[in-house]
Amino acid sequence: MTNFSRRDAMLATGAAALWPALAKARPRTGVAAPFSWVLLQQQAQALAKQPYRAPQPVKAAEALDYDAVGGIRYRPDRTLAGGIRPFPLGKYAPVPVTLNIVENGRATPVDYTPALFETKPGVTPAPGFAGFRVMEPGRESDWLAYMGASYFRSAGSQDQYGLSARGIAVDTGLEKEQFPTFTHFWIEAIGGGGYTIYALLDGESLTGAFRFVSRHPGAVVQDVSSVLFLRRPVARLGIAPATSMFWYDDRSQKGASDWRPEIHDSDGLAMWTAGGERIWRPLRNPAQPTTDSFAADDVRAFGLLQRDRQFDHYQDDGAFYDRRANLWIEPKGQWGDGRVMLYAFPTGGETTDNVVCFWTPARPVQAGERLAFDYRLTWGSDDPSLANVAHVVDTWIGSAGRPGGPVTAGAVKLVVDVAGDNLAGLTRDSGVRADIGVTRGKVLESAAYPVVGQRNRWRVTADIAPEGNGPADVRLYLKRGDAALSETLLLPLYGA
Repeated sequence: MTNFSRRDAMLATGAAALWPALAKARPRTGVAAPFSWVLLQQQAQALAKQPYRAPQPVKAAEALDYDAVGGIRYRPDRTLAGGIRPFPLGKYAPVPVTLNIVENGRATPVDYTPALFETKPGVTPAPGFAGFRVMEPGRESDWLAYMGASYFRSAGSQDQYGLSARGIAVDTGLEKEQFPTFTHFWIEAIGGGGYTIYALLDGESLTGAFRFVSRHPGAVVQDVSSVLFLRRPVARLGIAPATSMFWYDDRSQKGASDWRPEIHDSDGLAMWTAGGERIWRPLRNPAQPTTDSFAADDVRAFGLLQRDRQFDHYQDDGAFYDRRANLWIEPKGQWGDGRVMLYAFPTGGETTDNVVCFWTPARPVQAGERLAFDYRLTWGSDDPSLANVAHVVDTWIGSAGRPGGPVTAGAVKLVVDVAGDNLAGLTRDSGVRADIGVTRGKVLESAAYPVVGQRNRWRVTADIAPEGNGPADVRLYLKRGDAALSETLLLPLYGA
């Protein structure tokens, strides 16, 4: 990942959404040519056989900072295909892309002209388009946007942008990450306000053809097909990456300078394994870059979620972190042996995306290969990771030992609350217990019991003594007999 955030560029264009609509769309210019999904794959394959040429930024865009880009808006009367409006170039998104509108199997390029944009006095747009957004029918807000490298994101079901997706991740968390770029887009209206978006990807190590069948029935759903052509080996190939921001929450606010109780776009990584296990890994803002790897052969689903949706936990009536969309990724077919990886680096603010997760194949990826992955992306406020098991709703960490008594040296207390309808009617005498495993540490004592006065909510407490180098990796879930009652919590626990 890079310390410059794609949200800087996205936010720079946000002011345009506040300006009123004008007249209906006018005709496009350009010469139409045949287009299809098959032709796009052939184009990506042919490109992979050519030397890589990095896309060049437009020099005039360097002078257009956040405020300047906010003074440029695409004219609503030039809206394309019923809801497509291009983004202007700017300092934080200086590389132009090619846009085409597809109708009846033919693609018409969208030719740039300064007349497509209206500007505030003293602002001149740079020639070209940085990307595009998809407008809500009859409203001056958008529900999907593509801009910067292979980044894209959705406002989900509550009209609030947060985390992003990427077409691909290459060597994330290694010495030098690569950022392949969507260089060309083809956009086709499919009825019901939906669009099929095709994209050509180009990068140092690979090319790709992408198809996003995108609909907005409430939550935003995108059915994605991706075909990759490798120019050279890739050490860590990230499929279906999700990129987010985690600064702090109520567990870690002590080190934050901001007055708001919590600031994050997502608060955890959720997984559903091929064996049916549900896993929850809370996010954290690490002191140094960290990479975590989770076995995920033929993984059923994974994603970054914002489970905490209570406004008073954030107290932000401008950024609305309680409304940020979840991103749930469901592979189609079997992806084979691989792992879900979670990479994070430290951040001291909310404008830098410092967390990314993706699936990576177990086997080496070699030059000359063709790889194909299909999957569904769901952007919404509901938690798709929940099933017929209880889920983690809170975690706390404090001093080990009994309350009011002496502190247990060299240990920390972990407190985990889980809730779910399947806990209804269970009491201390129902045989419910916590299954706790610890790597690089040991459990000194633990207990599991229903929380007094709370419906279908249980609490697990454990005093854990980390050992050796690195954190104590805790694996915890509620069980009754041999049956799991809750999802599995995975948590790195650091010493007191």
